[in-house]
Amino acid sequence: MATYLYRIGRFAYRRKGAVISVWLVILVLMGVGAATLSGPTKDSFSIPGTPAQQAQDLMAERFPEAAGNNPMDAVSARFVFAAPEGQTLESEQSRQAMDAVLAKVRGIEQVQDAAKVDPAVASGADAAQALVNPVEANTQLLDMAKSSAADKGISEEAAVANAQALSPLNADKTVGYVEVPFKGDMGDVNKALREQISSAADAGRNAGLTVEISGSAANDAEPPGGATELVGIGVAAVVLALTFGSLVAAGLPLITAIIGIMIGSLGITVATGFTDLSSMTPTLAIMIGLAVAIDYSLFIVSRFRHELSLTSDRSEAAGRAVGTAGSAVVFAGLTVIIALIALRVVGIPFLTDMGAAAAFTVLIAVMIALTLLPAILGLFGRKAFAGKIPFLQSRDLEDDEGKPSFALRYISAVVRRPAIPLIAGVVLLGALAIPATGLSLALPSEGTGDPATSSRQAYDLVGEGFGPGKNGPLLVVVDAKDLTSGTPAAAFDEVVNTISAQDDVSNAQIVGVNRAGDTAQILVTPTSAPSDPATMDLVNNIRGAETALHDSIGVSYGVTGQTALEGDVSETLQDALIPYLAVVVGLAFLLLLLVFRSILVPLTATLGFLLSVAATFGATVAVFQEGWGGLIANPQPIVSFMPIFLIGVVFGLAMDYQVFLVTRMREEYVHGATAKQAVTVGFNHGARVVSAAAVIMMSVFAAFIAEPNSFIKSIGFALAVAVFFDAFVVRMVIIPSVMALLGDKAWWMPKWLDKILPNVDIEGEKLRQALPESDDALVGAPRP
Repeated sequence: MATYLYRIGRFAYRRKGAVISVWLVILVLMGVGAATLSGPTKDSFSIPGTPAQQAQDLMAERFPEAAGNNPMDAVSARFVFAAPEGQTLESEQSRQAMDAVLAKVRGIEQVQDAAKVDPAVASGADAAQALVNPVEANTQLLDMAKSSAADKGISEEAAVANAQALSPLNADKTVGYVEVPFKGDMGDVNKALREQISSAADAGRNAGLTVEISGSAANDAEPPGGATELVGIGVAAVVLALTFGSLVAAGLPLITAIIGIMIGSLGITVATGFTDLSSMTPTLAIMIGLAVAIDYSLFIVSRFRHELSLTSDRSEAAGRAVGTAGSAVVFAGLTVIIALIALRVVGIPFLTDMGAAAAFTVLIAVMIALTLLPAILGLFGRKAFAGKIPFLQSRDLEDDEGKPSFALRYISAVVRRPAIPLIAGVVLLGALAIPATGLSLALPSEGTGDPATSSRQAYDLVGEGFGPGKNGPLLVVVDAKDLTSGTPAAAFDEVVNTISAQDDVSNAQIVGVNRAGDTAQILVTPTSAPSDPATMDLVNNIRGAETALHDSIGVSYGVTGQTALEGDVSETLQDALIPYLAVVVGLAFLLLLLVFRSILVPLTATLGFLLSVAATFGATVAVFQEGWGGLIANPQPIVSFMPIFLIGVVFGLAMDYQVFLVTRMREEYVHGATAKQAVTVGFNHGARVVSAAAVIMMSVFAAFIAEPNSFIKSIGFALAVAVFFDAFVVRMVIIPSVMALLGDKAWWMPKWLDKILPNVDIEGEKLRQALPESDDALVGAPRP
């Protein structure tokens, strides 16, 4: 491989015009595609095949006339009204204030036509769809309940209780709400619409009411990304300038990284025209792509600088840099891509999309580092390390001549007494992992939002006024098509009675029967909040009661709703964790086996990853769930799918530093150094550039902590600390200690396995032999 990459690097340096032109054409084509083919993003958490999703699918099949089969995808806004202290919403002043709000709402163009009808002139079917204030809606519901009680075969008292459970006005008449449906999908929700919704609420606020707004149409969170990427790039620029002591050299990795994330993000934008992608997908892809792109270019530029001290031929130096450091880039990139693509094993579409998008940006980063970077080096020629910073020395990061460096003194101490740093590193990460035992998971919702936002305040008002279960009702879809006993109506009543007998049920009632009369929707209002474990217990109890009903009368049903969906997500993730780890770790182990030609080195690399990811979970739980350090004002459960996503990404990044650092040790070992000498010399050559790369990656990730989105914020924090733990504790403390303790055994491999494994030559041994004899001693030769 090193020989092949050497040729690519040398070709790109010499044919810089053609290579740069090709990449610019790709960039332009991606830009045109993004402008003409893109579609809206869609934040959906549906998971095909789960019980909750099966219930949604059944409802869509049996109730095709219902709009928005998945409530999590519906475009709507809920206006929540609260009367002033000591007053009720039944007062004339409160009614007029609410009517003024609704009048402005009806003037919003995107409101569904049926809801725009003025209730003062509506009649018949139009009257049923008209927006009315909660007091009037409550009166209509109670009147209908009393008049239809006899037809439904229930007492008036039971009918009134059901009506009150559905009523948008609470029992004290102090809190009420109005649901406003909007046309289109989430792609039609923009800043102008949100401003119109907020302006409508101001009409009630100015009249003395408390008016808060929740729902997808009113979400005031701006799309993630933008300034955070600039902050990360800015910090990376400072680190690169301090690392190379040259403004031009510092700019080269940034130029290639920016081009890479532009192509990657535009490619993802093109993909939105063909598939549904979450709004978080591009941000996560850019976050990871930017970090690895800068790091990969940094390693090659650093090696290029080192090769210039060994040969005067700059194209030769570029070829050697790509052939050696580029080999490590390829394998490091492959580990990241494997970990991201393997997210498909989990079986959650939006998680699969996130992984695929991020893997695409990593692939682009690798390709650019191997081709565009040497071409740009050729473009700058002898000015590649120009623009020297006066107070900094332009130096070769891999040079070990002159007085002993801090890295050399440090690794020499580690090699002399490896047990001490090994134990210290393991104990430190183990202690940091302790908070992870309290990990709690949940999907993002208004209930976990920032208390300062209107949507969270609306959620809290409903919970306080109606009871916590009002914010997260369950929907039971009952299928009586294969009934074996009695009538469908009797079967529906039997299901209602069974559900009502469960603990934690405030109300259960039939809210719809399809035209065929064989399927019913039962709305279940729990007494507990959506995130309360008691609500998930209720879901499981309702599901558990289905078997007896099916056996006795042939009826079946499914349970859906926010809590049911969250529970199914958690269970799916839990079931997929072991297969996912097996795929990722197994494939990466084989890859590292090829790279290092050793059994113990990949094994210790994997064990080190487990330590760093455990410590990362502990730190993330402590800060985001427990609120340590005051980093966030709203401690909350960790987003359900973050752990498995984090495991995949951290594993890929962890192997990055393993490959970059330990391949230098391997390179020294195969060129004749003893095992301990290889650890010492290899670490001394690679530590400075790996440290710079880790600091850059940490900075890029940490910049995303400023994002308002809780998932992006927590992922940015988790990836930043994961890089710190893995690069500076695992790869620079634990792994060198283990390598020194193992000695020659670290590089042991059964002879039969060594014979059947292909030699990928990441150390450049074949490259050294293939070069002209006059240059032979200069390529990869061991240095004292």
